[in-house]
Amino acid sequence: MKPCCETLKAPPASDKIGSLSVCVLASGSKGNAIHVSDGRTAILVDAGLSGIEIQRRMAAADLSIADLSAIVVSHEHSDHVRGVGVLARRYGLPVHLSPGTEEAARGAIGHIPEISHFRIGRRFAIGDLRIHPFATSHDARDPGGFTIAVNGCKIGIATDLGIATGMVRQHLAGCALLVIEANHDPRMLLEGPYPWPLKQRIKGRDGHLSNQDAGRLLTELAHDALRHVILAHLSEINNTPDKARATVERTLETVACRFRLHVARQDCCSEVLTVAPGRVG
Repeated sequence: MKPCCETLKAPPASDKIGSLSVCVLASGSKGNAIHVSDGRTAILVDAGLSGIEIQRRMAAADLSIADLSAIVVSHEHSDHVRGVGVLARRYGLPVHLSPGTEEAARGAIGHIPEISHFRIGRRFAIGDLRIHPFATSHDARDPGGFTIAVNGCKIGIATDLGIATGMVRQHLAGCALLVIEANHDPRMLLEGPYPWPLKQRIKGRDGHLSNQDAGRLLTELAHDALRHVILAHLSEINNTPDKARATVERTLETVACRFRLHVARQDCCSEVLTVAPGRVG
């Protein structure tokens, strides 16, 4: 399906320098990829679509694949690594991932010309981007979420987590933009077509966060400088964008600060959102 973000163009690079821009190219069980840039350095966090589809969606959002500096991988599941190998080889992109994730993903990503290992809990840099991977509760070898900071501005990415641990909360505190999982509606999951073991896996500590849990997490993370929240990794079977948004908005009714709430899609990339200290984009 052709992406529906053709008119959502990225701001000029000169407008982004010193800020952080985020575009969710795809989010869901069929593929995940997030473009992050500070105007000088651009990365993909995960590349779970085919290489050609990632190229197509980036072009639709007026983002140049030639400007990419690296791919950063959260964990080895196929909906996060499907396009990693082909993009790395085709464009000579270094791939940053943990040693455990590399070992688990080796069969899916193939030979990577340049690999850089990070350790969960230890910061590393790509250009001016300061990236801090933190542990998440998910059924993968060495899964992680990320905060990415530049110029005092920080964003957080946490999808594929069964529970929001204290560590997750600690790392996501103070972000200007958050990409947070709202995977399923518990009733839809319970009454849906999935076999019982899969339902247990999804709602378990190493599975995926529900709409209600995402809302509760956001009530703790909301603050006056939070500008955007993107609900991500929605299940196509056990959730809907309207249900995820309505549930989270209901949970947030008592929260005083206000931010824009977005819902990421599987078949359509998001608009390009830009945040900087003291400014909303």
